[in-house]
Amino acid sequence: MADSIPFPELSCYLLPGHTTTPADAIAEAQQAESLGLGKVWLSERFDVKDAGVICSAALAVTRNLRVATAATNLHTRHPMVLATMCASLHYLSGGRFELGLARGIGIRNQLMGLDGVSNSHMIEGLELLRSLWRGEKVMGHDGAMGNLPYLSMGDWMNATIPIHFVGFGPRSLRFAGAHFDGVHLHTFITDAGLRKAKALVEEGAVQAGRDPGDVKIYSVLATALNPDREDYLRKFVARMATYMQAPGYAELLIALNDWDPAVLEAFRANETVASMPGGIDSVASLEQLEEISALIPEEWLPAASGSAQECAAAWRNQLDNGADGVVIHGSTPSEFAPVLEAYRA
Repeated sequence: MADSIPFPELSCYLLPGHTTTPADAIAEAQQAESLGLGKVWLSERFDVKDAGVICSAALAVTRNLRVATAATNLHTRHPMVLATMCASLHYLSGGRFELGLARGIGIRNQLMGLDGVSNSHMIEGLELLRSLWRGEKVMGHDGAMGNLPYLSMGDWMNATIPIHFVGFGPRSLRFAGAHFDGVHLHTFITDAGLRKAKALVEEGAVQAGRDPGDVKIYSVLATALNPDREDYLRKFVARMATYMQAPGYAELLIALNDWDPAVLEAFRANETVASMPGGIDSVASLEQLEEISALIPEEWLPAASGSAQECAAAWRNQLDNGADGVVIHGSTPSEFAPVLEAYRA
């Protein structure tokens, strides 16, 4: 199947960001497949972006395209419900579904009345899912995933579904290398950060007695073809500024990329930033973004930007620095289509 896909190493998001029109995912998936991409990713939101529904729609209207979550969470569904959703998508599509899991956002977990997801919680959940997909019975389980007297999907079940870790913290990357099939990284990781991430994943795999080559690395690269000033501010500055607003979030990027934490401190102390009533990418005016752009060093915004040839070279550079696949971020298939021709050349 992969031989008939022109760009199996390239992928993009379905319904990037907020949407009120989830049916757009149908055309987006079809367009991604027609352009020759190997995969699309869905970042689940608790409004109209349910992972099972949107992935099912995308798989139903495509023939070769792989569809993955990036991400849903381990603990927002009962383990039997999550296992059933994934197995259904797997058999519906002839094995084209992949599961991407993240720990979840701390404050949202609290508001939903959910505990956080620890490493031991994650390991337990992975073992339960894989056991059920192998047709095994789970009996008398009592742990972080709950009190589960008896779970079974049937002896006939034999589904091998790749599971990716969606995250980028240095300690989490070692953990992912030990337990997952792939790692889906984050926007605005430098070349050095990407190489470091790969080394951390490989270290975790080796320590667990696994072949590091079995754990695939997917870099996420913001892409804008010939952006004007507003595109630059909206797609790059506003996105990074919103990450920098979140306590504990940008710190992980700084640790991975070896950036200066003083830049983040100055950013958060800025009067305009501190007065924002919400996420900067949602509420800031262009004038405010211009001011904020002066607070973010250019090297903190690694991306594919410029001509089609320059963007294609940036995609290629991710592969040269250790990524197995590139996730095109911030552009729709129609917007990045010209880059594919340059990439092909």
